[in-house]
Amino acid sequence: MIVTGKIIEYLDNGKFVCAVVTESQPKRLRLINQNGREVNLPVSRVVHCSNRTHPVNISRESLTKQLRETTEKRCVLMSHINLAEIWELTAEDGTNHFSPDFLAELTFGEEANDDTVSAFLRCVFEDKLFFKYKEGQIKANSPEKVEQLQLQLQKELKRAQLVEQGAKILKGILTSEPVGHDFHALDEDILNAIRDYYLFGTEAENHELAQKILQSAGLTKPHDPFHLLVKAGIWSANENIPLLRNQLPVNFSLAARQQAEHILQRGQNELFNDPGRIDLTHLTPLTIDGPTTLDFDDSLTIEEQDGNYLVGIHISDVAHYVRPGDALFSEAMHRGTSIYFPEGQIPMLPRHLSQGVCSLIQGETRATFSFMILLSPEAEVLKVKIFPSIIRVKRRLTYDEVDKMLESDREIKLLNMLRRKLRTQRLNNGALLLPFPDVNIFIDHQGKVHVSLSKSDTPARTIISEMMILANTVAAKYVADRMVPGLFRSQPLLQNRLVHGEDDDLFQNTLQRKHIPRGELSTTAKFHSGLGVSHYTTVTSPIRRLLDLVMQHQLNSIVRRKEPCFTEEMCKDFTSVLSRTLTAANNVRQQRQRYWLLKYLADRQGQYVDALVIQSGGKRINLLLTDILMDIDLPATGNRNPEPGAMVKVRVIKSEPLDTTVRFDW
Repeated sequence: MIVTGKIIEYLDNGKFVCAVVTESQPKRLRLINQNGREVNLPVSRVVHCSNRTHPVNISRESLTKQLRETTEKRCVLMSHINLAEIWELTAEDGTNHFSPDFLAELTFGEEANDDTVSAFLRCVFEDKLFFKYKEGQIKANSPEKVEQLQLQLQKELKRAQLVEQGAKILKGILTSEPVGHDFHALDEDILNAIRDYYLFGTEAENHELAQKILQSAGLTKPHDPFHLLVKAGIWSANENIPLLRNQLPVNFSLAARQQAEHILQRGQNELFNDPGRIDLTHLTPLTIDGPTTLDFDDSLTIEEQDGNYLVGIHISDVAHYVRPGDALFSEAMHRGTSIYFPEGQIPMLPRHLSQGVCSLIQGETRATFSFMILLSPEAEVLKVKIFPSIIRVKRRLTYDEVDKMLESDREIKLLNMLRRKLRTQRLNNGALLLPFPDVNIFIDHQGKVHVSLSKSDTPARTIISEMMILANTVAAKYVADRMVPGLFRSQPLLQNRLVHGEDDDLFQNTLQRKHIPRGELSTTAKFHSGLGVSHYTTVTSPIRRLLDLVMQHQLNSIVRRKEPCFTEEMCKDFTSVLSRTLTAANNVRQQRQRYWLLKYLADRQGQYVDALVIQSGGKRINLLLTDILMDIDLPATGNRNPEPGAMVKVRVIKSEPLDTTVRFDW
């Protein structure tokens, strides 16, 4: 038992503290330590206890002075101890457990005393390379353990040097002018570690190193790494962080690029040598797209036949070039879809194809897949032919141009008449039309964000949408009727219907969108309630969507009377791939859209903006910002809440695009 008057030593945050026992109990000691503090300490924490007993009936100042002098004396003795030499001597002895007294005597060559034993113990705790203290005994580490610890110490030293160097590099970047990408290898490694840490947090491989370097450089705010990487010229001021975080592929593999080059070199003459491909270059197809579109994947023809109408929906035959097992198909599998951002796009296929040989460019010979659908004057489907074809687009029209030609152009007039009747048919079958304005985001050369809305249900746009729905419906029925597996889209019946007909009321349509059942993707055809069709798939955008490319391959197999390209099991695998890739792509696209809208709102902090009340509850009110169609929630006002459908003003308090947060008040 440790009695009153003994000088003991214990560890506090890894450091030795000297103290004198003023009161002793079996399991606890009351002490005064070298700093003059009274301490209540468990006996188990005592590392060393003196043999001598010292008087405690002196002033606290005298006790403290004595303890400090003892500490200084023992620290001086530490400088005379060479643990490596003592360890080598113990290694020759053949045993590995020793008492502290024995090792202190071996070190100083004299009988051990309180000070020499304490000095030796202090050295053991300070330098853990050679010895380890445990339960009053000192264990000598094996040569293998010493070597292992030496390597670890070297690694820690190197890491500390790297942190110091890294902090200098970061400070240099922050204090200099903006730089380019001309970094040394060490700079690149450090910046890559910081990049990964910002993107992936503690899941990043070198997150601890990145954290220490940032802390050492005084960069402790959440977005300091982002601004640093922008200053270093590695990221742009509006870098697409969701894209990087989701690790979606941006660049194409060498094999895919080489295959695309080879396709370009083949030319189009081979198309005419294919006996299964029908030459339709005598027709006059037209494309209808936006003014900036570069990847045209559909075109239309129409002609009267004995009072009926033969509509040709000609889709780019991407399956002719991109086949299962090749590098381009693998790229499409990884991506699942093209992703469109306000600042650009990430195509599913290389631009050699998506904007080149697969794009239905005016005047160019192109491989297509044609849906020749004979419609009655009431737009009922009378006959369907589907086959690979060759076309040359005669006219490239924009939506705005077509909207001005509805009465003056014969083909446009017929297409417009049929699209109205096709739409009416779908409405009679329960289709739900929820036209919602398109949110157009434009970033000017100064980085300023501009937002405008445009109608999504103009006659020109609905001509295209109705013809594509028609082709997709016909394709789904064609595959399903032949008992061939495929990828089919469906939607359960709507339980809570608020909108009927062609109502384009923003309030009703927004409210209805909150009650739409989730669509399904399966290998068997089922009813699609939202579109009002019994069978549905998508085949009309094979340049942009993997699903459409897969179904185009299935159709090609059927019409050429071959075995289906994909089995039921393979189609099920595709549903899993598409579920994963499309979810990731949609999340990135939505997050990026939100980023730019928050940038737009950041320029309007303190201003009032218009909002439409969608739902009004006791605690929360759901609103739609009508200028940018952003959905927000605000706490109830506490007074009389605005009624659903009412227009109100809300004030932008603070918008943080990098945090993806925005605050409003009434």
